[in-house]
Amino acid sequence: MKKNKDLGLLLLRVTVAGLMLFHGVAKLSHLDGIKNMLSGLGLPEIMAYGVYITELIAPILIIIGFRTRIASVVFFFGMIAALLMAHSDNMFALTKSGGLGIELIVLYAFGGLSLFFTGAGKYAVSTTNIWD
Repeated sequence: MKKNKDLGLLLLRVTVAGLMLFHGVAKLSHLDGIKNMLSGLGLPEIMAYGVYITELIAPILIIIGFRTRIASVVFFFGMIAALLMAHSDNMFALTKSGGLGIELIVLYAFGGLSLFFTGAGKYAVSTTNIWD
């Protein structure tokens, strides 16, 4: 069977970023919990709007394949920030089925990091820039 790495990259982009979009859309009018969490950590509430960059803008850019590498590294660091700020108490917790409690965030983060190293592939809006 012939390998098609570009199709694999497209599937990775659409899956990781597409699923994250649901989280971003759900937060479009509900940032109060994130603002409260940030103020509880002594951080400015305005940082809550970074959720829109991580969960809406970066995923859209990743899906369409525009500046995928830069969007993916931003996405990765956003996921790491979410992990450290909102899920650090579950860092080593196991679920009822034996999985790591933070496995979804880890999967998102490293899916994004993988795209940083590979780029978008040829099935993308832009393929000629160094950040594609």
